[in-house]
Amino acid sequence: MDHPRVGILKIAQILPEFHEGGVERHVLWLSNELAASGHQVTVITAGGKLEEKLDPGVNLRKLPVHRKNPATGFYSAFNIAARAKRENWDILHAHSRVPVWIAWWASSMSGVPWVFTAHARYNLNPGLKPFPRAKGAICVSKAVEEHLRSFLPLNRAVIPNGLPPVESRWERRGGVVKRLLFVGRLTRIKGLDVLLSALDGLKDQEWELDVVGDGPQRAEFETLSERLGLSDRVRFHGFQDNPQDWMVESDLLVFPSLDEGMGLVLLQSAQVGLPVIASDLDAAREIGAKQDQLIPPGDIRAWRWVLRKILEREYTPKPLNPSIAFSIKEVAEKALVFYHNTLSTSI
Repeated sequence: MDHPRVGILKIAQILPEFHEGGVERHVLWLSNELAASGHQVTVITAGGKLEEKLDPGVNLRKLPVHRKNPATGFYSAFNIAARAKRENWDILHAHSRVPVWIAWWASSMSGVPWVFTAHARYNLNPGLKPFPRAKGAICVSKAVEEHLRSFLPLNRAVIPNGLPPVESRWERRGGVVKRLLFVGRLTRIKGLDVLLSALDGLKDQEWELDVVGDGPQRAEFETLSERLGLSDRVRFHGFQDNPQDWMVESDLLVFPSLDEGMGLVLLQSAQVGLPVIASDLDAAREIGAKQDQLIPPGDIRAWRWVLRKILEREYTPKPLNPSIAFSIKEVAEKALVFYHNTLSTSI
């Protein structure tokens, strides 16, 4: 490389698409923060709604890095490798499994070291073959690291996702819980169908649910809401760029996810101080959720029972400790230390 390994880095962030989701928002915020610190950042993705949120100092390169097709993957890897050599990139940083394969191939072609972030507790199968071949791995939680331990390289670190600053803060309004909030990508793993089924047994209570998010199962969940006779109480708002503004106007965040690598939405709720109940997942416990806030994932009766106690004011849920929410500046600094340590062992 023509430029030094210390100081300014040329970094490529590779992720499948750039729509709504914890991975996408993390890459957006991390890339903007790294660019603001003077580093040269290129985001490689198939594109999506969040493109326009990238700062002008971040380069955007669109490639079909979301397709699970070897031919397409090699095409993307070849393009990335050629540009990496031409522009003297320092490091490739992959997010999600398909980009991991592409980064591995591109690194082999270009000689540029690659690392990846494990954002979830992926299924342990041959699709993880490239993982131990990376120069380094970042896990978003100890739960993810423990799950993937046998597939990770020795050079690894746990760095939770960070959040940009917000000014809004939630304030309790008389202790009455009526306005419930779900925030997340509308896929089955997020458990919205569990929540809707639980609320079906609470029609005698006064409540309303705002669903903030979009995704491939949105039509399915809207149909379920109609079939259960909840359409007058459940409102689907689609993608929203300001989920924490919704949080400060709500009474309770409900987080019924069936599995989670970390839970960015939980961190956002902690940042603004919104009370929360969540599925009993290792990732939720890791960021400080207490036993009385946790409900067995997928257990409709348990969710209904806890929600009834809340709506009848027999139980008052609390927010998570705001100290668990790292700033994106802190996370970017940790990532840079990891990059430099990785590069120092790759020379």
